[in-house]
Amino acid sequence: MDLFAKLQTNLGPLGKHSELAEGYFTFPKLEGEIAPRMMFKGKKVLTWSLNNYLGLANHPEVRKADTDAAAKWGAAYPMGARMMSGQTDLHEQLERELAEFVEKESAYLLNYGYQGIMSVIDSLLDRKDVVVYDSECHACIIDALRMHIGKRYVFPHNDIENCEKQLERATKLAEENGGGVLVITEGVFGMTGDQGKLAEIVKLKEKFQFRLLVDDAHGFGTMGKTGAGTAEEQGVQNEVDLYFSTFAKSMASIGAFIAGDANVIRFLKYNMRSQIFAKSLPMIFVEGALKRLELLRSQPELKDNLWKIVNALKSGLIEKGFSIGKSNSPVTPVVLNGTVGEAATLSKDLRETYNIFCSVVIYPVIPKGMIILRLIPTAVHTMEDVAETIAAFEAIKEKLTSGYYKNTELAVSFGE
Repeated sequence: MDLFAKLQTNLGPLGKHSELAEGYFTFPKLEGEIAPRMMFKGKKVLTWSLNNYLGLANHPEVRKADTDAAAKWGAAYPMGARMMSGQTDLHEQLERELAEFVEKESAYLLNYGYQGIMSVIDSLLDRKDVVVYDSECHACIIDALRMHIGKRYVFPHNDIENCEKQLERATKLAEENGGGVLVITEGVFGMTGDQGKLAEIVKLKEKFQFRLLVDDAHGFGTMGKTGAGTAEEQGVQNEVDLYFSTFAKSMASIGAFIAGDANVIRFLKYNMRSQIFAKSLPMIFVEGALKRLELLRSQPELKDNLWKIVNALKSGLIEKGFSIGKSNSPVTPVVLNGTVGEAATLSKDLRETYNIFCSVVIYPVIPKGMIILRLIPTAVHTMEDVAETIAAFEAIKEKLTSGYYKNTELAVSFGE
């Protein structure tokens, strides 16, 4: 059989809708400057789909820093991997400042969040080690664990009682194998918006010996008194052994970092294949990250503005009878009941009639019969944006409940 033959008949659970969805529901093109209102299919829409939490993407100081760095360095410098020829003083400066900000001894820059954390996990573990992880961990963590040739145990999302049971199993096996135990969870879960129960997991260290790795992509810059993340928010910053975040959310850029004890970070520097064998993070992104981190530290009003919008949006939705699940972070999921076809029709109506653009999450990402409209508030949204959105959501909810979306041509086309 030709390897590619199967690809023609089985495009996967999302790909099977590609002819109908591509360019509109999947791979849509938002155009114009990054802002709450952008262009989609030739019309201006109010968008809640950008992880530009602090509004730094078009902050004038950030734009100037990015422009100046591009003029000074171009896109190429430094050439080569960090270990060979890609090391600079500014890379080291950014690492020192990041480590200080999240209260860790040391930090190391990563080129990308997805490949970065995969490489961190791959480097830390060998066949004797055992992993315990939350079932709702991001795809990058799941992909990393697929590479792990040792044993792994999963606990239902934020179920600490079950986590303890998995730790019992993991501890027993690790003792038999002569390995260690790594627990992995997230600071803020990007789909549901609830925080990982870091403080409760840390409490389990009184009974078990393990190390804790936290992916805080959505918490860095948005959570905690200083914005240092979800562990700061929960008062357990020092008990998190390895802290990871990407620059793709609050920092509105490219890159990531891992922070922890100096000896552990030194080990990772010399063993993460994705960094050893990949080109160094270009200076445009390094200098840009330094400016973004400076603003994050010096302008707390950015985070304050974000939370004003978050609180107004959430309270307004709840007041109108919407469910936002257990979200206790900026991520705001609006949970509805409906089919994939209804979700497609609802989403199109939201965009075409009400000029609201947000991410629509459907099966197989979530169970059948559920629709999640995921809203990402930012510091540059306004109270008027909030009011307009809630009014639109009231209208589409009434249509959904009445069955208006059920038998439309689009719903039928999606096989519902």
